[in-house]
Amino acid sequence: MTHTIYPCLWFDGLAQVAAEFYCTIFKNSKILSQNPMVTIFELNNTRFMALNGGPKYKFSPANSYVVTCDTQEEIDHYWEKLGEGGIYNCCGWLDDKFGVSWQIVPAILSELMSNPSTASKVTQAFMRMKKFNIQELLDAAK
Repeated sequence: MTHTIYPCLWFDGLAQVAAEFYCTIFKNSKILSQNPMVTIFELNNTRFMALNGGPKYKFSPANSYVVTCDTQEEIDHYWEKLGEGGIYNCCGWLDDKFGVSWQIVPAILSELMSNPSTASKVTQAFMRMKKFNIQELLDAAK
C-alpha cells in the first residue's frame, strides 16, 4: 500500500482553495480528488489531505513542513510564494496565509552544521537571517 501515512490539514472552509494554492507553488503537484469535505493533493510526490473541519482548530509552528532547497533561487521561490499574505519569521520559518508553518531550508545546511569547525559560525550567521542566504552561510563557514 502506498502513502499509508500522510498529513491531514484542518481548514475552516478553505481546503480546496489551500490545496490549489499549494499546487501552484510546487512542481509535480496535483489535486487527486475532492469533495465538499476533503481535498486530496500531492506536492512533489508527497500526499496531503485538506479537510474542511471548521473553526475549532488552528495551525501552529509545532507542526511545520520542511522544504529543502538546492539553490538560492529555490529558496527565494518558496519563501516568496508560500509567504505571500502570511508572516515571515526567523531562520527560514514562515506561516503562510492559511496559518500553515513552513521551513525553507538550504540542503547544504545539514553539511555545514555537521562540521564541528563550521557549525558555530554558521549558526551565528543564520540566527540573524529571516530567509536563508546560501552564500552568507558559505561565507560564515570559511
